[in-house]
Amino acid sequence: MLKNIPAILSPELLKVLCEMGHGDEIVLGDGNFPAESMGKNAIVIRADGHGVNELLDAILTVLPLDPYVECPAALMEVSPGDSCGTPTVWADYRETLRRHGEKGEKIEMMERFAFYERSKKAYAIIATGETAIYANLLLKKGVVK
Repeated sequence: MLKNIPAILSPELLKVLCEMGHGDEIVLGDGNFPAESMGKNAIVIRADGHGVNELLDAILTVLPLDPYVECPAALMEVSPGDSCGTPTVWADYRETLRRHGEKGEKIEMMERFAFYERSKKAYAIIATGETAIYANLLLKKGVVK
């Protein structure tokens, strides 16, 4: 056990976050995200039973986002014709980013298949138990100053 580390951050996840370098990306995938097929060249970490926003909150306590890019976070936009509306979880992500001093309004919106292609290049993918749809979030690591 360690002090001041959120319990939701497993040893495996902490190791991955530590190994990541500046500019490396990590995906927090919702329960429908094809983590294993997208993560064939990445480290896939299971976080079943946890939602994306609670993991985001914990991750941002130890991981800086890249201040040198306009959008250090990216979301999968809703596919044209999908009647689900704007996912309410996106507002939660923005608030969590703001609370941690990040640019919550600076989230890149990516077309579904473009998000998948970028995910294939991620250092790691976290497969969560998030039940909200279009709840996938990609983060670009910054530097510790």
